[in-house]
Amino acid sequence: MKNENKALSGWDAPYAAAPESSSHAKIKKQYDLFIGGKWVKPSSGKYFDTINPATELKIAEIAEANASDVDLAVKSSRKAYDTVWSKLPAKERGKYLFRIARMIQERSRELAVIETMDGGKSIRESRDIDIPLVSAHFFYYAGWADKLEYAFPNRKVQSLGVAGQIIPWNFPLLMAAWKIAPALACGNTVVLKPAETTSLTALKLAEIIQDSGLPDGVVNIVTGFGATGAAIVKHPDVNKVAFTGSTDVGKLIQKSIAGTDKKLTLELGGKAANIIFDDAPIDQAIEGIINGIFFNQGHVCCAGSRLFVQENVADLVISKLKRRMETLIVGDPMDKNTDIGAINSKQQLKTITDYIEIGKNEGAEMFQSSCSLPGKGFFVRPTLFTNVAQSHRISREEIFGPVLAIQTFRTIEEVVEKANNVPYGLSAGVWTDKGSKIFNLTQKLRAGVVWANTYNKFDPTSPFGGYKESGFGREGGMHGLDAYLK
Repeated sequence: MKNENKALSGWDAPYAAAPESSSHAKIKKQYDLFIGGKWVKPSSGKYFDTINPATELKIAEIAEANASDVDLAVKSSRKAYDTVWSKLPAKERGKYLFRIARMIQERSRELAVIETMDGGKSIRESRDIDIPLVSAHFFYYAGWADKLEYAFPNRKVQSLGVAGQIIPWNFPLLMAAWKIAPALACGNTVVLKPAETTSLTALKLAEIIQDSGLPDGVVNIVTGFGATGAAIVKHPDVNKVAFTGSTDVGKLIQKSIAGTDKKLTLELGGKAANIIFDDAPIDQAIEGIINGIFFNQGHVCCAGSRLFVQENVADLVISKLKRRMETLIVGDPMDKNTDIGAINSKQQLKTITDYIEIGKNEGAEMFQSSCSLPGKGFFVRPTLFTNVAQSHRISREEIFGPVLAIQTFRTIEEVVEKANNVPYGLSAGVWTDKGSKIFNLTQKLRAGVVWANTYNKFDPTSPFGGYKESGFGREGGMHGLDAYLK
């Protein structure tokens, strides 16, 4: 690794600490399963610890649901669907969603703190991006609840029944909103399983749902590991499966429901290409790169983990990028100065560090920020690699961490071929001042989302999803309703 970090820095005086208080966050020592509108102990009596990845300290104990617990949740969900929810006028369903959205706003500070404590992401991201988007999704789909005939003109649409939903750890509460809000708006009931390492905000959402007066059993939340999710997928009375997570697990789910009449949507891995042309607003693009891969610790499936820079501006872009990396603050995610928080788990940290070693062994040239890391917790320095080849694993495989692989290109044809030459097709970014170039690339890039002169911008009105091994189906927008209707 080149020892040029200090020379690039100009970063000597740190900010004074500005920690967010957690005293207002109400966290119980132990959480049970949320089934039929009540808190139910797991039939096995088993609980597991959820820890703060920044401190490695235990936060709470979470119930581990087995197949019998899942069966109870599905039966509760089916009863609520048959007797209450499917019979309720659509505008009444919308009122419940509006109420949940407002209650999320009222408790947004507490939810942001718990999201950061449990997941490791910076408080700024939880506070300014995740939680506002959560309430926005509930507001948006509340508005659609009594307007489905306008969303699908000349079609008679009906709800499916019970939706089994499994979400990942990178955007715990936002993924829950992406799944639950459209399902309820369309008249379905839900059994949701959050990721085992980030269950707390989903359980806090259960408290909000309980307080909102939503009929018992309309939303059930069961916590646990892979076996819990598998029990939901395989349950014969689940009509729809929605999964966000790894490509390997998505393939197993697809095989598991083959031959059944279950509907399926999969939002899986990604290896997004961020493309910078020589006519791009370079400084703006640098911030887009930082936002796309480092601010979120690379923990988004659409992270811009592959950077393609037009050859004649590559030296300038890489130099500016290294300087900007030196200003990033890695540390306590509860500190409002922190740019990059903790990696979600010890296992994920090992995956990231293993890929960094793979990149070095493949012959790529590594640069890391010279920042210091906390003595406890799961942290890694933001890392970039240059002299990367298309065949390198760091340019083809999803790392899910703050690791950027950089390649250069000369022509549009070359960069399109390189960008599309991976198994994934979730997202991409294009930086140029030519609108015609943007529209040309959006037609050629095999990515479900293409951002232009920005990156990682989300809105409840916009559909999101991928091609190839990034899955199928769309979440968000009017398109997100279709997956929950027949």
